Amino acid sequence: MSNSNGTHIFADYVGFFPVIKDVEEWIIKLMESVIDDSLARRVHSHIEAFDGTISPPGFAAVVLLDESHLTAHCYSEQGLLAIDCFTCGATDTAAIIKAMDIAIREISPEIKLKQRQSYARFTNG
Repeated sequence: MSNSNGTHIFADYVGFFPVIKDVEEWIIKLMESVIDDSLARRVHSHIEAFDGTISPPGFAAVVLLDESHLTAHCYSEQGLLAIDCFTCGATDTAAIIKAMDIAIREISPEIKLKQRQSYARFTNG
């Protein structure tokens, strides 16, 4: 990706049924830890849990980066989980997604990656 300044990776999973309680707290801490272990600079984090009264049960989480973002969105009753990371500069987006994948598989052994796509962003021509 020599003619781009960023990478955007999407990973969609099925079968996300974690074997731990408080998965919302766990996921945001994981996201912050993965970012803190990378070259990215974390500027804000937020997670919103949905109890099913307005939106379907699950959560939406974001770690806002100087370089862009890392997000996770879950429909818990359906076992759907989407991870999305966009970074620019020297940050290794693929390493962030890989670290997320390894940790998620530990708490949800039956999870399956349905698709993973990577896009060059901020292209120069």
